Amino acid sequence: MHRTVIKAGQTEKNYWRDLWKYRELFFILAWRDVTVRYKQTVVGAAWALIQPLLTLAVFSVIFGLLAKLPSEGRAPYALMVAAAQLPWQFFANSLSSSSQSLVNNSQLISKVYFPRLIIPAGSVVTSLIDFLISFVILLAMMVWFQFWPAERMLVVPGLVLLAFLSSLGPGLLMTALTVRYRDFRFVIPFIVQFGLYISPVGFSSGIVPEEWRLLYSLNPMVGVIDGFRWAILGGESNIYWPGFTASLAMSALCLVVGVWYFRKTERTFADVI
Repeated sequence: MHRTVIKAGQTEKNYWRDLWKYRELFFILAWRDVTVRYKQTVVGAAWALIQPLLTLAVFSVIFGLLAKLPSEGRAPYALMVAAAQLPWQFFANSLSSSSQSLVNNSQLISKVYFPRLIIPAGSVVTSLIDFLISFVILLAMMVWFQFWPAERMLVVPGLVLLAFLSSLGPGLLMTALTVRYRDFRFVIPFIVQFGLYISPVGFSSGIVPEEWRLLYSLNPMVGVIDGFRWAILGGESNIYWPGFTASLAMSALCLVVGVWYFRKTERTFADVI
């Protein structure tokens, strides 16, 4: 057991240390979010299977069969979409859940001191459960299509960390904005829906004209999705490295801005929530 002593002017110095001290609370809140998410649902955790499968079916029919968009290399089109769904679904779930996390825990915030960053970060970690389920679907599809992974799959854990950091920054920003401006809860679904169509989920980044490729890559999720496809599909799937670097830079910028704004407004959460 440890004591938390709050002193004037010592907030910044002790904040990141307190994050480690409250790690047990972090895991407790993350596990609670997992259990509450599927509690009293008709099909329970099966929603984590149904959602990516339905999305995959829609994209395969509309973009694959009707629009006849090309895949990457020799990979089947459905497999290319499934590889992109992994990071995108993780980002979408993280943004949706973390944006409402502080509002949903208003009673806890107004009564007990702890680093508030624990709550939205725990919501992002919770989205890893759906990510793992989608990854199992992807592996089953690879077996079905007899498409065997190459040694590039070894970098997938690093790409998962990249997806986590790319989701955390916008999540912190939207969380802080939602506490102060409640109508932001109506903005989040629009951002997720709009982002789905401007990110290369249903199509390959290779179809973007070369002169627009770098500008398009300023979308942080472009680099994350391209990285997953490069690692999972292997073979002829390539990364546009200037664009990948630009996406990494934007992800880092979003993370810095998200943490900065969250910390700037954190002291007022208990008063306005």
